[in-house]
Amino acid sequence: MEILKVSAKSNPNSVAGALAGSLHDNHSVELQAIGAGAINQSIKAIAIARGFVAPHGIDLVCIPAFTEVEINGDEHRTAIKLIVEPR
Repeated sequence: MEILKVSAKSNPNSVAGALAGSLHDNHSVELQAIGAGAINQSIKAIAIARGFVAPHGIDLVCIPAFTEVEINGDEHRTAIKLIVEPR
């Protein structure tokens, strides 16, 4: 499963394009986001990606969960992971 890391400064259109492209190659994609701004951009990207793949008869679902991520090799933070896959 491919992992896309999203920040509060990520462009939702760019993330949506990467998400749609990754779904073409893989069955599911995981978006990781830390903080409210990053989660907001992730949700926008998923909504935009649904519009990209809908004409091909694909409906996306999103499964939210918590995960631990390592930052700079020594710091651990709790992140939200959004697993996106076609229905």
